[in-house]
Amino acid sequence: MPERPLLLFPTPQPADWTRRKFPPGRIHKPDVTRQGQRLSPMFNQLQAAFDARRAEIQQTTAGVDPEQVLVIETIGSIDKFANAVKRIEGLEWMGEIETDEIAPDEDFYDEANPQKDLNGRLYLVMSNQRALDEMLSLWRRYDADRGMQFEHGLTKFRDVFLHLKNVRRWDVQDRLFETGVIDVWQEDLEYSGDRVIPFEAELWFRGSEERRTESVSHFTELVQRADGRILNQSVIKDIAYHGLLAELPANAIQSIVESPTTELVKCEDVMFFRPVGQMVVGDKPPEGEEEIAATGEMPLPTGEPVIALLDGVPLANHRLLAGRLVVDDPDNWEADYIASERVHGTSMVSLIVHGDLNRPTPPLPRPVYIRPIMRPLDQTGKPRQEGIPEDCLAIDLIHRSVKRIFDGDQEEDPVAPQVKVINLSIGDPYRQFTQSMSPIARLLDWLSVKYGVLFVVSAGNHSRPISLEVSRKEFESFQADELEAATIKALYRDARNRRLLSPAETINGLTIGALHYDVSTPYPAGRGVDPFSYQILPSPVSAFGSGYRRAIKPDLIFWGGRQYYKPSVIGDPKLELAKYNSPPGNKFASPGSLAGKLDATVYDCGTSNATALISRAAGICYDSLQLIFDEQAPEVDPVNYEVPLLKAMLVHGCSWGDIGSRISEVLRTSENSRRLSGLISRWMGYGVPQIDRVLDCTDQRATVLGFGQLSDGKAHVFRLPLPPSLGSRPEWRRLTVTLAWLSPISARTQKYRTANLWFEVEGAPAKDRKGSCSGNDGWRAVRRGTVQHEIFEGRKPEPFIDGKVIEIKVNCREDAGKIQIPIAYGLVVSLEVSEGVDVAVYNEIRTRIAPAIQIRQTTDQGRV
Repeated sequence: MPERPLLLFPTPQPADWTRRKFPPGRIHKPDVTRQGQRLSPMFNQLQAAFDARRAEIQQTTAGVDPEQVLVIETIGSIDKFANAVKRIEGLEWMGEIETDEIAPDEDFYDEANPQKDLNGRLYLVMSNQRALDEMLSLWRRYDADRGMQFEHGLTKFRDVFLHLKNVRRWDVQDRLFETGVIDVWQEDLEYSGDRVIPFEAELWFRGSEERRTESVSHFTELVQRADGRILNQSVIKDIAYHGLLAELPANAIQSIVESPTTELVKCEDVMFFRPVGQMVVGDKPPEGEEEIAATGEMPLPTGEPVIALLDGVPLANHRLLAGRLVVDDPDNWEADYIASERVHGTSMVSLIVHGDLNRPTPPLPRPVYIRPIMRPLDQTGKPRQEGIPEDCLAIDLIHRSVKRIFDGDQEEDPVAPQVKVINLSIGDPYRQFTQSMSPIARLLDWLSVKYGVLFVVSAGNHSRPISLEVSRKEFESFQADELEAATIKALYRDARNRRLLSPAETINGLTIGALHYDVSTPYPAGRGVDPFSYQILPSPVSAFGSGYRRAIKPDLIFWGGRQYYKPSVIGDPKLELAKYNSPPGNKFASPGSLAGKLDATVYDCGTSNATALISRAAGICYDSLQLIFDEQAPEVDPVNYEVPLLKAMLVHGCSWGDIGSRISEVLRTSENSRRLSGLISRWMGYGVPQIDRVLDCTDQRATVLGFGQLSDGKAHVFRLPLPPSLGSRPEWRRLTVTLAWLSPISARTQKYRTANLWFEVEGAPAKDRKGSCSGNDGWRAVRRGTVQHEIFEGRKPEPFIDGKVIEIKVNCREDAGKIQIPIAYGLVVSLEVSEGVDVAVYNEIRTRIAPAIQIRQTTDQGRV
């Protein structure tokens, strides 16, 4: 136990949530006459397209009354429109997508800033001919009589008509070109054009099993006509997912690439066509390895695993890993893995168990559970790349793997039910996050609540060259700070192509970006240049956020290794990735290039490494948390609060520090000063965590943990006593508050997040908030996800005083749907003054808290 362990708050006081209303923005909309001029032609074209498609289908299948998905695009949102849709027979709600990239025009624009892109929603509705006719009839009656009374339950259609920007059919462009599948197919045809090519068809999720069966039957018939076949099917109702794994011969794929408007692609049952097996790792030559330095005796782990890794098969008998792993391989993928190809799983579990070997630390005291979800792919080259096989649906494989951990398979018991953290250090390069949640992200969010587990997910790496847009002469004259500034600007210019990789947009998981930092020895001469040698910054390969509904993503960045680049030798200067297994970078165990070698280590960089290191930190925090409860509250069962508290602890030590200041300095212009906090958080989230700060306290810093459960409309008030000796002294002080929870999801709604929790610190104005996405709109951004992290600092005591306590109020309200059971949350609060100041913050807070602690599990109603 540390000399000054973290403290526990006394039981919070129940309260009602704080209601706040914010004035809506002033968006110019056309009047009803202009809307009639705009919309009537759209509806006429929609009717004509619907009739044409209906006639086309009925020529091939007599008697069919086809259904088609309509896309209804509005400026702004229409709450509870889904309820109105369900009132019309034949209309079925398919979902909604938020969009914030609608270009303004003469009809719709922001009155305060006419050039600003607008926010809106895409409502997706399945319709047959009869339902379309009724909806069009509503419009025509309203267009003729603006004072008409809508039937009960249909009034929302009037609001839609007033905000309607566009209405159209979901078509080939949506199904095919938004997913990157065409690019993948073209590569497949180029390199192996004579084989069958697999793909995923994500079907519209239908509410009834009968409709789902009809969709599968229709799509299967079309696939078989093209000489293909269906390989697998996955239905996960809780995330509204229905997918098929199919394959087609190369000639059929070639026909689609050349002319996408085939009957298969026009199938109305399909939402998206996607490539499969795209989660691939490993593209470095097997050279540059080192042997393990001499190590002392390291005790073997004991107890049950609390960290799980979904990855490739590791080299389990490596000297650094033997006896430290629980490898669960029910599919026997190990049989297809020669030792030298067990690269990624070995590296990730080495980082989890030992950390970066350049900085020796004790291994984790518990074993790590590993479930292989990758294996060597059928391709040339040594070693073969590891990836999710093409004959698997990634979402189905991950679902089965997690279910096996907590529920078991068929008659088998759960294999690792004590797991609290699951590391996922792979991403889909063909699925960059834009507006809608990917199926795998939805899956992780649902599983996290179902099993009470924290997914730690890599943000994703981007290896594309960095175009500096300077002359060769200017590039060759750059000093270190000038190269750094040019690289930062170039990365932000290209941020649209460097977004988070699925499933990094998960709202319940922690998404980890990479920090361009490690403690390796200097790199060999001639291996490239360091674009960020002037100051520590986020890694150039680390993906950019934001997350869903502009939530903070990534959540944080951590040591990912210094990534070096080679300048291009022809054309305009570009920085191209240098790929080596030697320094710099994080150092970890490796299979090695020689058969039987069990002591090799190599170096690498990226967000996968940073993610594994944060998972390691989670294991350390978990054991610390157990000690705190055992010592201070042995009568409490903390199981419901462990994961929210872990999540809050991992973020709590984060700040932007000098890194945020440097990015701001480089990017600042007169036009973007109000948006700088958002620009910074897109690259580094809440910042770089100092994990040691949440494992113990100092004389001048006290950290206190709170927890509880809340239902809609309720709140808890925590009171942190102010150290008496601080009083009104004008000493610098900092209050850091971090709140975390896991929210149930409403998979088919735009709001998506069911439970919205947030804290308020009484009397702390926004201008006193520092270093965590605050200022201007930043305080809103920190409330859009499932982690809120804010730092308040200054010399004035007033922002922190309510009598002689600091009050932190944790609020809860419904967001996307009903909260069925109370939401468990974790709260971490630190108060500190400068080191060396003669204010015994820790002792004075502990002395005042201790008599008041009467730990008991509470809900908003009181005692459980």
